[in-house]
Amino acid sequence: MFLICNKFNANILLDISIVIPILNEEESLPELMAWISRTMDENEFSYEVIMVDDGSTDASWEIIRSLSTEYNQIKAIKFRRNFGKAAALDTAFNASTGNVVVTMDADLQDSPEEIPALHKMIIQEGYDLVSGWKKKRYDPISKTIPTKFYNALTRKMSGIKLHDFNCGLKAYHHDVVHNIDIFGEMHRYIPVLAKFAGFEKIGEKVVQHQARKYGKSKYGLGRAKGVLDLLSITFMGRFGKKPMHLFGGLGTLIFFIGFIILLYLSISKLFWNQIGIQDRPIFYLGIVTLIVGSQLFLTGFLAEILIRGSDRKNEYQISDRIGIN
Repeated sequence: MFLICNKFNANILLDISIVIPILNEEESLPELMAWISRTMDENEFSYEVIMVDDGSTDASWEIIRSLSTEYNQIKAIKFRRNFGKAAALDTAFNASTGNVVVTMDADLQDSPEEIPALHKMIIQEGYDLVSGWKKKRYDPISKTIPTKFYNALTRKMSGIKLHDFNCGLKAYHHDVVHNIDIFGEMHRYIPVLAKFAGFEKIGEKVVQHQARKYGKSKYGLGRAKGVLDLLSITFMGRFGKKPMHLFGGLGTLIFFIGFIILLYLSISKLFWNQIGIQDRPIFYLGIVTLIVGSQLFLTGFLAEILIRGSDRKNEYQISDRIGIN
């Protein structure tokens, strides 16, 4: 990993940190930085721009180096290889010092002119997170179809009423980005992570989506694996500290069903002298449900033991303190 860091006092909380993951965007970077600088200066914000080069193979890093001599607001990190957008965001979040953290893509499809309104919603209206909604999109069908599917699925599973979970243009209160962990493909579900961390005031703002000016989209149908991350987030958010509530309850129910089936067959054999019980499909169903129920209960029990022995079992998100260091 390589680092560019112009001089900043880390103790000073800036108005805005702008986080930009980058992968092969050499053509757009000078224009993007000029656009950001113009918008921030017009609104008199103190700000920093944290660029994370996620293993670009073009001249993106050389251009970032050059831009950092022109704009002293730039901080930049270069990964030795491509680790993914989630890793880039997590690294930048840890380095941010802004009161409001704004994420945006480097391809000029997100407009920096949306930032002042997003900042206002966080600071003046008290939102923890505001997600952009690209109501009118200029993306290829290979991106729009998976996006619609995952937005509907995520709304259903999370209960968060957003239209565009994967919009790159989002604004966060600084407490949010410093209290969530992002890995895998979980950058698509940051609002869900924020909700399960206790940040429930999540809003949405319609933003202008610009047509791609340079290069091509890095995303498509390969994003289908993201559904596994959604299942993981939902499970960990609801049952991460109490797995017995899921596995134990489900295992007990299934075991009870199997027990009733086999009890019925046993009574039939003993009192009604029915023969050939072992040849009936329901007999094997009863045995299978007993085994599956026992295994689920044992899984929950073992998971509970592991959690109780973890050093992080009593770590909780704290929003404020009075009289306690």
